Amino acid sequence: MTPVRLTRSDPNCNMHRFYSLEFATSLFGERGVVRHWGRIGTSGRSRTDWFNEPQEAEAAFLVLLKGKRRRGYTS
Repeated sequence: MTPVRLTRSDPNCNMHRFYSLEFATSLFGERGVVRHWGRIGTSGRSRTDWFNEPQEAEAAFLVLLKGKRRRGYTS
């Protein structure tokens, strides 16, 4: 899967956020889901969750993506 970058803006609430998801692979063959989020214009924060099986990583990726889209984030 390709990296996904989502944004959510609401000028009335002064909300301008970004959220990105991508895959990573460790030296030991583990698959990871890298999340990067924050206010647009800042460096933001990041977190990587590691999984032993590629299917687990793909499932987690899709769950996170679906949740963010449900909250109003768009591509």
